[in-house]
Amino acid sequence: MITDVPGVLVGQHQRLGDGWATGTTVVLVPDGAVAGVDQRGGAPGTRETDVLEPSRLVQEIHGVCLTGGSAYGLAAADGVMRWLAEHNSGVRVGESPHEVVPVVPSAVLFDLKLGDWGNRPDASFGYAACQAANDGAVEQGCVGAGTGARCGSLKGGIGTASMVVDGLTVGAIVAVNAMGEAVNPAGVPWALDHEVDGEFGLSAPGAPSVALQPKRSALNTTIGVVAVDAVLTKAECQRVAAVAHDGLARAIRPAHAMYDGDTIFALATGRQELTGVRGMALDRVCEAGAQVFARAIVHGILAATTVAGVPAYRDAWPEALGGK
Repeated sequence: MITDVPGVLVGQHQRLGDGWATGTTVVLVPDGAVAGVDQRGGAPGTRETDVLEPSRLVQEIHGVCLTGGSAYGLAAADGVMRWLAEHNSGVRVGESPHEVVPVVPSAVLFDLKLGDWGNRPDASFGYAACQAANDGAVEQGCVGAGTGARCGSLKGGIGTASMVVDGLTVGAIVAVNAMGEAVNPAGVPWALDHEVDGEFGLSAPGAPSVALQPKRSALNTTIGVVAVDAVLTKAECQRVAAVAHDGLARAIRPAHAMYDGDTIFALATGRQELTGVRGMALDRVCEAGAQVFARAIVHGILAATTVAGVPAYRDAWPEALGGK
């Protein structure tokens, strides 16, 4: 899980039922983190991404907001800003502890059709997600920004994964809401070969148990965060985010479509230095980021449940998960 990375907290808030199917996921770094971003889809919805360019003034951030609600959902970041400001976290602009301006890079996904139109995250969602943030186990599936997500013909959701490379911990969290599919027609995840120690727990899927329809919405977007406890520059974080898109492309086909707004953030919490030849060590971190991002996508699909008639993997191929 991304919370295996020291210094990273995750909080989520959602509403599901009574015309609601949306939510917000926040990744907080209370001690600050160097950050980068890479956006590949043709229809992004983002906020405060320009500040992450290596040439920009801001050197550290304290949180990232991932949310449903399309462009309307960017309002959730206001709640994250308020929570951070109350905790004196942000860019220092004065001598007093409370004189800060929180910088909250954010990305949204389109989930407006799964609930009633007009039911979307606002500032209260971001604030509540921050209040719930902790460094423990991250709930996966139809929670947070993954509540109203879809992935091709299946229900999408929040997924997370981590691994250790060169003594560094690399983790990812992703809200899977793609136009493309994460599994082949036989129900086998495209990224099955990234599995570690049987983590997916799948047996041979076979034919689906329910009728599957291609995703009809032309508005999608897979968004997520990769974090590592290394000391990295902003340019190096940008590189980690860029290569993480390889993991997205391995797990979802097609990826980065004109109707996707695929956006990945990278955070470096600065707990450990890279060792050996720096460029080669960075390459290993980047590849680990791609691997955990692909695995996180699979976890998001497998953990999701059917919502508003959109079938979950576990209902389409129950035998693959042992009838779970």
